[in-house]
This record gives sequence, C-alpha cells and structure tokens, in this order.
Amino acid sequence: MLGMDRHAARCVWTAAVVVLLLALVYVVRVTLFVFVLALLFAYLLSPLVNLLDRLLPSSRTRTPALALAYVIFVGLVIFAGAQIGTRVVEQGNSLAKKFPEMLETWQQPSPTASAGVNSLKEQVVGKIREEIAQRSGDIVSALTKAGLKALTVAGDLIYLVIIPILGFFFLKDAGLIRRHILEIVEVGPHRALLDEVLADINVLLAHYMRAVVLLSLASFTAYSIFFAISGMPYALLLAALGGLLEFIPMIGPLTAGVTILIVAAVAGGHVVTVLIFLLAYRLFQDYVLSPHLMGQGVELHPLLILFGVFAGAELAGIAGTFLSVPVLALARILYLRIRRARLSAQLSPTSTARL
Repeated sequence: MLGMDRHAARCVWTAAVVVLLLALVYVVRVTLFVFVLALLFAYLLSPLVNLLDRLLPSSRTRTPALALAYVIFVGLVIFAGAQIGTRVVEQGNSLAKKFPEMLETWQQPSPTASAGVNSLKEQVVGKIREEIAQRSGDIVSALTKAGLKALTVAGDLIYLVIIPILGFFFLKDAGLIRRHILEIVEVGPHRALLDEVLADINVLLAHYMRAVVLLSLASFTAYSIFFAISGMPYALLLAALGGLLEFIPMIGPLTAGVTILIVAAVAGGHVVTVLIFLLAYRLFQDYVLSPHLMGQGVELHPLLILFGVFAGAELAGIAGTFLSVPVLALARILYLRIRRARLSAQLSPTSTARL
C-alpha cells in the first residue's frame, strides 16, 4: 500500500488514532473535567457509603446507603457554611477594606529598625500595591464583558448540581462500569493486565482523594488552633485559605504561607512566631502526615511533581494543577504494570523453552 509494508501502515494508523483521541479530549476537556471531578467526589463519599451499606438492613442495591450518605454530606456542608463560611466572608470583607490602610501604616519607617529593613519594607509594599493595582485594572477592564460572563457563571453553577448527580451514578454502578470496561478486551493476559491496572487505579484514586481532603482539614484545624491561641488577626480566613490551597501540590502551601506572613506583618501579628509555626507544621505534614495518608500509591519525586504542576497550569490552569499529581501517578502505574507484564512474559516457561 503506497510503498509501505503492513507493519509501517499499522504504526501510522495507530499514531493517527492517538492524535484523533487527543484532539477529541481537548475539544471535550470541560465536560471531561466535570466527569473527573464527579469521579473524585464519588471516591470521597465511598467510605461513608460502604459503612452505611454495612450498617443498614440488607438490600439488593446500595441506593438507601447512597441516599443517606448524600443527606449526611449536604447537612455537613450546610452546617460548615453556616458556622464557618459566614465568618470567613466577614473577615475577608474586613481585610479587603482595611488592607490599604494597614499597608500604609506598615510602610512607615520604624525608628527601632535599621535603614535596610525600612528600605526592604518600602520595596515589599510597593510590589504589593503594584500587584493590587494591576489586578484591579484587570477587574475594571473585565466589567465591560460582565453581561456575557453572566451566562457563563450561571452555567458553572449548574456543575455544582451535576457533579453530585454524576457521582451518585459512579457510586451506584461502579461494579457494572468495571465489568463493561473489562469486556472490551478478550479473555487472556491482556484482560488480566487491564484488571490489575483498574485495581491499582482504584486504590490510587481512593488513597489520593481521601488523603488530600484529610490534609486540607488537618491544615485548617492546625492553623485555626494556632492562630486563635496566638491572637493572629483574621485567623479563620487565613486558616481557610491554607486549607483550600492544600489541594494544589507544593505551590499551594507555599502561596498560603507567603500570604499568611504578609498579612501577619501588615496586621501587626507575630511574624517570627508565625514563620516558625509554618515551617514546623510543613515539616510535620510533608515527612510524617502526608506519607502516612498517601501510602505507597503516590510515590513521585518532588521535581516531577513541580514539573506536573507547572505543565498542568500551562495546559489547563487551576484544573491542570489540581489533576497533575494523580495524572502523573496514573502514568507511573501504567508504566510499572506494562513493564512487569513484559518481564513476566520474558520469564515464562514458553519463553525459556524458546531460549
């Protein structure tokens, strides 16, 4: 065929199919991201659903356990929003109003500080004001498009309803979806390999999602307790910021730490004490808590994680940074499973007999 042998034609066809699939993924990237979030949401609720399924009277389906789990989850969200969310919003509004005045006060030269320290303070405040002015300009320029953005915002709000619904179906029909995926491949070593890969992916996503949520809650709790004891201004707001940014690997905690230190300095907090606490807690979380929660499912070098975070940000913004670590871990699982299968095939009795 056009001077190509069968092997070359097969390679070209495979490459064309891969390119088409990547193009399709790019076209439907928003919908795909919504389904990924729904899948992760399902993994988050899975332990509660399994527990309720064991406690409730025996039933042919998991629907009663699923319904009760959703009721509990919605109740917790409403309770957290009423008890924490309103206070966080109040502190955020207060900080936004007082921040320029606090910056001006903090910029004033201190008679007890050296000339170098006062100069550094002036440079830091100038940089902060420059960033604020730039962001404010972006916001003002974007106001002209507010009418068109309204429909987009309304569409995004729909996802808050769609994601739990999709998660419900993922939880309800997980076994059926797995069987359909396995039936795509004929019975044999390839199906066995696919079964092992699916099992590894299931363990990985379960460990990763639960670990990230627990790390976020742990950070929020530790920050809240320490800030309350030390009298840190805007304690709940900064604790919530630190907890939310735990979902972005490495870059998120660093951003939260810098923001907390800036607010502590400008608002009159104990900067050195806060810095010592942040360093101590980061060491505890990175070397004790995080390895224990993550387990052996996510074993990635920090350089690879940084590459994934920056590459994900360039490709898909915040969504890319959030999904960078699980995507890299999935790629690692596929590589290790395929490599192990090839080694097993080479060491099989048939291969040994041929040698």
